[in-house]
Amino acid sequence: MKSYVFGPVPSRRLGFSLGIDTIPYKTCSLDCVYCQLGRTLKKTIKTKECVSSSLILKQLKKVISSGRKIDYLTFSGSGEPTLNSKIGEMISEIKKITEIPVAVLTNGTLLFKKKIRENLKKADLVIPSLDAVSSSVFEKINRPYSSLKIDKIISGLTKFREEFDGKIFLEIMLVSGVNDNSQELKKLKAAINLIRPDKVQLNSPVRPPAEEWVKPVSLNKLKNIKKLFGKNCEIIIPFKRKKQTAYQKDLEKEILALLSRRPVTALEISNVLGAHLNEVVKYLEVLEKKKRINSKIHQSKRYYGII
Repeated sequence: MKSYVFGPVPSRRLGFSLGIDTIPYKTCSLDCVYCQLGRTLKKTIKTKECVSSSLILKQLKKVISSGRKIDYLTFSGSGEPTLNSKIGEMISEIKKITEIPVAVLTNGTLLFKKKIRENLKKADLVIPSLDAVSSSVFEKINRPYSSLKIDKIISGLTKFREEFDGKIFLEIMLVSGVNDNSQELKKLKAAINLIRPDKVQLNSPVRPPAEEWVKPVSLNKLKNIKKLFGKNCEIIIPFKRKKQTAYQKDLEKEILALLSRRPVTALEISNVLGAHLNEVVKYLEVLEKKKRINSKIHQSKRYYGII
């Protein structure tokens, strides 16, 4: 049986995060050029119970009862979590069984819908993203579902802030040469003032992106942008994995053994080893930093191999 609960995995923002995947692989309302999971396979804004909420809750209860250290229960995974129509009910059920706070990582594109805003109201923390304000930049970096318009998305984020009692951390993914120019940054600052998040979190691609041309913004530039956006803005620092008990050496060995045979994609590793894709991606990141493996794009897919 496929597991829709993964981790806990070390998170740059949430400590030990137990991931909850509510959506089939790469089903999303966007097709972001920087996505670490590759290109979107099914682009949609239609919500439905595409993964059984009762199955997810059953798996979740089992992990919670094991007593493992968990700082957050996080709806994230391999697609846009708000596309699951039962996400609100799942959050409500989680609140009945544990006091562990609930976070939702979302691209924020569907918050213009009242039902979606209602679904997320019981979460403790919502982390939506906003990478652009200009329509042309939005189209280039996020490649949205055809009917999605950036003005409507910003309006939805603003309404959600008015209605939501929890915390909102607004994430901005900056891609060099795309949304880091002064004109776009000024527009982003104006949007931030409208949305009024508790924090603004600046990010830049550190894992292999969907498109090979995507490059991160320099640290110096990130620092200047941080000053522009004000005191509640922070640069997300990569999670330090020293003394990280969530890191399993056995899984690392299995990944290396698989890669020693032939180059494979992250999804293939996930399928062969039975580990969740998001978890596999984090291990691949560590192994690349250690210079144990490298990656190359072939026919729009990223393959990993032993150096």
